[in-house]
Amino acid sequence: MSELSVKHLLGIKYLNEKDIQLIFETADHFKEVINRSIKKVPSLRDITIANIFFENSTRTKLSFELAEKRLSADVINFSASQSSVKKGETLIDTVNNILSMKVDMVVMRHPNPGAGIFLSKHVNAAIVNAGDGAHEHPTQALLDSYSIREKLGNVAGKNVVIVGDILHSRVALSNIFALKLQGANVKVCGPKTLLPKHIESLGVTVETNLRKALHWCDVANMLRIQNERLDISYFPTTREYTQQYGVNKALLNSLDKEIVIMHPGPINRGVEITTDVADSHQSIILNQVENGVAIRMAVIYLLASKIK
Repeated sequence: MSELSVKHLLGIKYLNEKDIQLIFETADHFKEVINRSIKKVPSLRDITIANIFFENSTRTKLSFELAEKRLSADVINFSASQSSVKKGETLIDTVNNILSMKVDMVVMRHPNPGAGIFLSKHVNAAIVNAGDGAHEHPTQALLDSYSIREKLGNVAGKNVVIVGDILHSRVALSNIFALKLQGANVKVCGPKTLLPKHIESLGVTVETNLRKALHWCDVANMLRIQNERLDISYFPTTREYTQQYGVNKALLNSLDKEIVIMHPGPINRGVEITTDVADSHQSIILNQVENGVAIRMAVIYLLASKIK
């Protein structure tokens, strides 16, 4: 299989295992490219891509923009805070105005779940979901799985625990879909107030004791508390949360094996992980950032090849 089964990347749940392997194999080639002295390839010289971000972003926006430029695409950046959206313009009108400038692909982050799916039904361009509310963040899950594959050889059969605010996290949902698709065993860990009801229906197990979860896992993916999405208090204090669900070096050293530590960023140092854990040899956080560019290059390249 040399092409994706989908025209848009709206979520991991729309992909199959062959799609994920194709993206990884393509990313392998691009990883080699971005580590050369000349980091650009002319693959998308005729393609124009619009990055449309309705929410704040640092890593994801920079990663997508760098991936697009490494592929020699023409890039336009759009920030909702400085646009006609503030004047009452609808999402479809905003995007159609941009597409009328002959844009081929839209990378969009939006606060509302399903925004990318809605857009894909109404506009004539390839859509890449860069995060939609608390729904999905497919490229983050792909780069996380790719980083596990790079570190441990493969994802199948590995024990992965996702720790933290599962309830409000789009990263958690996409990671669960991606890891299960590749044959990993997935556990979620956090306070009961931050675990969605019926999450076991996604094929994961639940653990509220962090030490037990870390003893079980090969990889721990640490999520931050999504303070911007918390409308009520889900735990007494941040200090208490850290005591129960924060990972420090003493806890890691007390385990009977070395585990891999991941974090999608941004890190709240001293809350979900301490600085000595984030910067330790067990952490692959910066590898994830580097792999993000290669994965996004692969996704954009593969989707662009389906544009007629």
